[in-house]
Amino acid sequence: MSLRINDEAPNFKAKTTQGDIDFHQWIGDQWAVLFSHPKDFTPVCTTELGYMAKIEPEFTKRNAKLIGLSIDPVDAHDRWSDDIEETQGHRPTYPMIGDTDLAVAKLYNMLPAEEPGSSEGRTAATNATVRSVFIIGPDKKIKLMLTYPMTTGRNFDEILRVLDSMQLTAKHKVATPVNWKQGEDVIIAGSVSDEDAKKLFPGGWQAPKPYLRVVKQPG
Repeated sequence: MSLRINDEAPNFKAKTTQGDIDFHQWIGDQWAVLFSHPKDFTPVCTTELGYMAKIEPEFTKRNAKLIGLSIDPVDAHDRWSDDIEETQGHRPTYPMIGDTDLAVAKLYNMLPAEEPGSSEGRTAATNATVRSVFIIGPDKKIKLMLTYPMTTGRNFDEILRVLDSMQLTAKHKVATPVNWKQGEDVIIAGSVSDEDAKKLFPGGWQAPKPYLRVVKQPG
């Protein structure tokens, strides 16, 4: 079954570099960013994991937890972390799932459900589609899904930007325009009538078109 935004994130139990977890329990009442990798000791992923380790405090400020996944055993993740720290200057302190039976990758539609075998003997190429990012809300619903090719490093600053937008728009009746960044003007949600908007935004707004009502970021 395919996954869509606002579907419940499939729950699972898994081994990680920080012990066994039940995913939904691990998320608790926070946001979660699950990002996956086709194999340990791959070059692009090494840079990604190091950068996420560097900016993890930014996610913590936003009440969000990080969790990685790779199609290899947990003990390999620990050895890989040594390389990540050596080459990138930052060691992952967030958990990394060892998805040796491909169970989580299949559950999240990153590999076909009928895919045979385990992590043993598989290459990065055979796991090429395990290059996804999922943002999951405190309600355990999927809020974002992105999948990248193996040769393109992910922009995790963009993940932070999207998280800022989703947290803002979940709290206030606004949407964020193209390339929006924290502190910039936003758009009043289309579901809000002008009459209600006057109560929510007493300072007024600019409307180059009736459906395009631009207002200062609330909060």
